[in-house]
Amino acid sequence: MAHTRDNVVLPIACEITPSRVIAARGSHRNIDSASARALSAGAVVPGLTGDNVVRPEELRTVVEDVLTTVGGHGHDVTVVLPDSVVRVVLLDFETLPDKHQDAEGVIRFRLKKSLPFDVDKAMLSYDVRRTSAGVKVVAAVAQPTVIEQYEAAFRAAGYQPGVVMPSSLAALGAVDADRPTLVLKVDAETTTVTIVDQQQLLLFRTLEGGAKAVTGERIAEDVYPSLVFLQDNYGLSVERVLIAGVPSAAEIAPVLEQQTGAKVKDLVDSSIAPGTGVPRGELAGVVGALLA
Repeated sequence: MAHTRDNVVLPIACEITPSRVIAARGSHRNIDSASARALSAGAVVPGLTGDNVVRPEELRTVVEDVLTTVGGHGHDVTVVLPDSVVRVVLLDFETLPDKHQDAEGVIRFRLKKSLPFDVDKAMLSYDVRRTSAGVKVVAAVAQPTVIEQYEAAFRAAGYQPGVVMPSSLAALGAVDADRPTLVLKVDAETTTVTIVDQQQLLLFRTLEGGAKAVTGERIAEDVYPSLVFLQDNYGLSVERVLIAGVPSAAEIAPVLEQQTGAKVKDLVDSSIAPGTGVPRGELAGVVGALLA
């Protein structure tokens, strides 16, 4: 997460992708309604730096339209952004200071050489898990000038961007991570591979090549290094694969199941988001944000 109010789950989530804006409203771990609207090509060009929102008035109009459809005005909204906007990094430390300010300084120092912008001025959110073997940190970092472009569209539409998070981290909110699970989330330009086990994030990789390049063979090739990483570093094998962002798991499942040896399913199944009118493959980010 790039920018959050601590431990807050809001009733409305809205995801901006390069081609669509998708919103959903939920209550009591159910999705009550969802809606999506198209963006014109080039209106939003996600990236870690530079101008992401090329046509802000169009984005404002679409955001207002889709949020009005799912429910009311003036609400706080969880904003879900493309993975290419936020850099997510997994870090290992032998120790980490308990004091938040000191720990943040250590994390920023570790990130300094891996970012194309000044980490000292960046927005940083992180989760710390301490074990007997050391300290594991999941850090999400982004440029404030980039995040503000997206947040401005919500404020202009009469909404408050209460929580901001990258799409694949948001999607993990819908995953029961009690066993080794590989999650593939595809958007228009990127494919993100995550692996979780025992409620821990073990791997996060964002790869170039989105929906237009997706085939079973291509995804199988992309996930192979991640399977090797999981085996070499944790002695684990993936027990299931969950996918989102493609029309149907059935289209790529056979090759992927042969590669991983695990059953492939849609990340968002019909019991989570029945009858919304939005393809389930596009709902993973907002559903995960609402169920987290």
